[in-house]
Amino acid sequence: MLPATFKLCAAISYRHLRNMTGLRRQAAVTISQELSKFACHSTGPSTWINQVRRRSSLLSSRLEEKPFSEMEMSYVKQGEEALQKSLGILGDQDGWKTETVVDNGDKVLSKVLPDVGKVFRLEVVVDQPLDAVYSELVDNMEQMGDWNPNVKEVKILQKIGKDTVITHEKAAATPGNIVGPRDFVSVRCSKRRGSTCVLAGMSTKYGAMPEQEGFIRAENGPTCMILRPLPGSPSQTKLTWLLSIDLKGWLPKTIINQVLSQTQVDFANHLRGRLAR
Repeated sequence: MLPATFKLCAAISYRHLRNMTGLRRQAAVTISQELSKFACHSTGPSTWINQVRRRSSLLSSRLEEKPFSEMEMSYVKQGEEALQKSLGILGDQDGWKTETVVDNGDKVLSKVLPDVGKVFRLEVVVDQPLDAVYSELVDNMEQMGDWNPNVKEVKILQKIGKDTVITHEKAAATPGNIVGPRDFVSVRCSKRRGSTCVLAGMSTKYGAMPEQEGFIRAENGPTCMILRPLPGSPSQTKLTWLLSIDLKGWLPKTIINQVLSQTQVDFANHLRGRLAR
């Protein structure tokens, strides 16, 4: 069935068929049905990562009623790139070392990648259903500064379609001003298929948001959060957060590593508190 589906999508790409609304709608429905079949099978990490890879495709952008501009399409591709790179990192189970393990089971792992540097991986279970966690992290992302003391502000600069946004984030200074105020301009891509959600992102350039006075423009990515219902307990959510950040400035690596791993642990606690309220 999938080969026929992709032929149908290829037909839409021809100029003389692009305006055939019925054909476009039929392609969307067919793809949705095929992806739903994948959502019924889930085993180990490699399985669901491969499923998300297959489901995540720029075909969705071809189904938009309003075509993207060249600049918008470049941001969509950047978000897709961040997603694919993040899943590739998480899919490799070798080389991870334990940084922190908390009494409640939360843990932070890390590994060093030749082309990225040191990345951190948070694994936690949140006692809330996936929909609640997804809504807080995606639909209400601009409110993150209200409940996470490590974040001063998150502002959506531009929305592109239903999956991609450009954001500006201001990070609060750490206690004792060990790490001064940083800010980020990021492209974020959210994909939700079946019972798996992936929120990926990376730093980008955005002309309307130049460097801000009083902040060092840091860089992040590839980074992502993956949400899945805890097997056997749909009222709980397994959250995996891949964090990759270059804070810039003159900072010892030991301090950076301590700050980033603690930031992930704190995030999980603050998220739980927010959801509980």
